[in-house]
Formats: sequence, C-alpha cells, structure tokens
Amino acid sequence: MVEIEITRLSSKGQIVIPHNMRKNLKEGEKIILIKEGDRIFLKKASEMDKQIEEDLKFAQRTEDAYKRIEAGKGITMSFDEFIKEMKKW
Repeated sequence: MVEIEITRLSSKGQIVIPHNMRKNLKEGEKIILIKEGDRIFLKKASEMDKQIEEDLKFAQRTEDAYKRIEAGKGITMSFDEFIKEMKKW
C-alpha cells in the first residue's frame, strides 16, 4: 500500500517526517536519501546490507570522477600506462 503525506522544507534544509510515516523509525536512526531525477527516496540505513552501502559510495565516487573529467581535470594515458598504474593498486 502506498501512503502519501505532505511536509515542508525549513530554511535550514530540514524536513519533518509525518508521525504516521515514522512509526518504525527511532530518534538518531540513520536514513539514506536517494535522488533520481525529481524524486527523492528515503530508506532506513539499517535495512541496507553492507554491499549496497559500498555500491552507493562507489557510484558517488564514479560520478565525481566523471564530473572532474567533464571539467577537463582528468588525465589521459595509454592502455599500457593504465594497466601499469592499476597494478600499483
């Protein structure tokens, strides 16, 4: 069943999760926010396994790297140089 509530964003960027939407949340509990286009999803961090958390961190690092490349801050190297550099890792 889908439940819908309306809330507001404060000047400090805070939102209130309506009471009936936070029945299974505890004070101080970590919540993961996932943005996809105009949609923002909230998920309890305790429900996500370690692999998904690591995947999200990797995805963020990858996106940051693409932004640096698009801004002209990347480096170029040959395939052989790349493999040599990867072996150092």
